[in-house]
Amino acid sequence: MIRFEHPNLLYLLLILPVFIVIFYLYMLWKRRALLRFGDYMVVNHLIPEFSPLRYKIKFSIFITALAFLILGMANPQIGSKLEEVKRKGVDLIIALDVSNSMMSEDIKPCRLARAKMAISRLIDRLESDRLGIIVFAGKAFTQLPITHDHASAKMFLETISPNSVNVQGTAIGAAIDQSVASFEKTNFKNKAIIIISDGENHEDDPISAAQTAVKNNIVVHAIGMGSPDGAPIPIIKGNQIIGYKKDMDGSTIVSKLDEETLRRIASVGNGTYTRATNIDIGLDKIFDDIKSMEKREYDSKVFSNYESRFQYFIGMSLLLLILELLIFDKKSKWLSKIKLFEINKVK
Repeated sequence: MIRFEHPNLLYLLLILPVFIVIFYLYMLWKRRALLRFGDYMVVNHLIPEFSPLRYKIKFSIFITALAFLILGMANPQIGSKLEEVKRKGVDLIIALDVSNSMMSEDIKPCRLARAKMAISRLIDRLESDRLGIIVFAGKAFTQLPITHDHASAKMFLETISPNSVNVQGTAIGAAIDQSVASFEKTNFKNKAIIIISDGENHEDDPISAAQTAVKNNIVVHAIGMGSPDGAPIPIIKGNQIIGYKKDMDGSTIVSKLDEETLRRIASVGNGTYTRATNIDIGLDKIFDDIKSMEKREYDSKVFSNYESRFQYFIGMSLLLLILELLIFDKKSKWLSKIKLFEINKVK
């Protein structure tokens, strides 16, 4: 297993595309500047030592060296010792609504973003508990199977967006059914589902699904995202709001929180319902209830020792930087005199 000791440093890789764009614009500007003096081929003959290819090679080596340097700073580590340990905790699945209505902004910055922030903090509180993530809209999909790997859970959480499910709608029943199928078939009462949604179910029967969950010793909690007054559903393009969804009559569609449905789901599921606000989403309260549940002991294989591999990446970065320095911007007059494949003419 490979992990990074400082994963946040990997965000520095985002500066590489910026450097590439700047370099491209610089080369474009340089070419246009040369064209002001005349035909490009003629100008090249006037300055034979100029080599655009060398610039590109040097820049490619520099970018690669920078990438290796960032990876080295993040310190990739390889698990070298696998041990089997006893863990004791609950199995928790979070079913997160990713329909377009979850982009409404009656909860800041929007319903979905606020839910993801709260889930991230909840993951930090998990100890020996296992976690799975289901995403749903018109259909439900397993984003992350139940695992004790909390770092992976946070990574998968970051990728969740309305594009995670290509069928729009709000199929809460399907999300509960998918969650139930994800649990191990045991009689242990250590399993819980947290539905996070605005509750506007249009697809199926979530109440019946919650009843099925209870028959399988699974508790179903619910968190309502949004407000009863509702908010318009934004149309987003390129991270910018370009308008709001409208109905067939041209009126702006307002997405309202359906508390009644979510309350019934939690009631039938022997769980707790709470409504999210801009101050508190309610996950902490529900998690406190979950922590009081019966805990199950299970075996888990984990890496107990990791070996750092940063030195290889740093070393490669230094070698590439040295190589980049050894390549001159201009053609070498001395090297240009060496013509290995030219046959001397006999006078």
